[in-house]
Amino acid sequence: MKRRLLVLSLIACTVGVNATAQQDRAMTHFMYEKMSVNPGATGTNFLDGFCGTSIYRNQWDKVNGAPNSVVLNVEGNIDRYMTNTGVGIAFYHDAIAYTRQNTAVINFAHHFQLGNIGQLGVGVGIGITSLGMNPEWVPPTSNPDNSLPEAFSQTKFDANFGLYFKANAGYYIGLSSTHIPGPTFDDATSTAPTGLNSARHYYLMGGHTIRNVSQPGDDLEMNLFVRSDLVKTSFDLNARYFWQNKLYGGLTYRMSDAIGIMAGANVSELLDWSGTDLSTRAARPAQFTVGYSYDVSVNKLSSISTGSHEMFVKYCYFLPPIPISKSKHPRWL
Repeated sequence: MKRRLLVLSLIACTVGVNATAQQDRAMTHFMYEKMSVNPGATGTNFLDGFCGTSIYRNQWDKVNGAPNSVVLNVEGNIDRYMTNTGVGIAFYHDAIAYTRQNTAVINFAHHFQLGNIGQLGVGVGIGITSLGMNPEWVPPTSNPDNSLPEAFSQTKFDANFGLYFKANAGYYIGLSSTHIPGPTFDDATSTAPTGLNSARHYYLMGGHTIRNVSQPGDDLEMNLFVRSDLVKTSFDLNARYFWQNKLYGGLTYRMSDAIGIMAGANVSELLDWSGTDLSTRAARPAQFTVGYSYDVSVNKLSSISTGSHEMFVKYCYFLPPIPISKSKHPRWL
């Protein structure tokens, strides 16, 4: 019965004229999907390479109608073709109760080199977002409620903007906004159209990595992620420990929601793939990283939910160095 009441509560959040849609997703692996919410971060963390990242989140497991989210990002640094440039494609799917939301955005970022201080990325994302619902009501035999929403689907223009600064000292900070146009979705064919506004969101992110904490090769990373739609604000605070760049473990606290336990592995390092330092432009191996997190609810849902599961996969391929052509005098061939 409690689970049914939760579904009804979720539905109530989306029903009504000119209602505001639910806040954007909250991922425990937020540090791996920066470009989704901040186009300025696109292509800033590697040289001459492309990375694909996929995250799947099953929120509030065993609760009917609870959110299920999928993120797929592909980004690249194309310095060899366009100096100080990053490009990427971000796709996001969210299913909650009877609603489905899909967003696809193309990112473009320019990286300004600030001397020995660091790098500032300024980026924009242009794309589309669609929202659809397919409710199945059991109407009363008399006096039906015409205010209940009907099945519909609409696609609207969407845009993001972001600033992302990555310091040579090991820290980063970013400020961005998504859904800048604030698209509105409504069922124009209904006698009582339901309006849903995709609220403009604002993000603040920051973090710092402390190198060689207990021994050479062991790092401690801390991240902060704040999200707001100017109605509700929440934050994630994360700390992870990396062992020899092979394994990591950590904790994430999400305000008034959950505590996440994280673990992952850099498979390419565990298998000792050949290659040289990733900070250079020399030949480098591909990088394959996997991770998992389990969120323990700390709110009222803890009595009916078994927690939230999240799985993460990232694969990076680095372009080979450009061959250096040398000419020789025919006499010495």
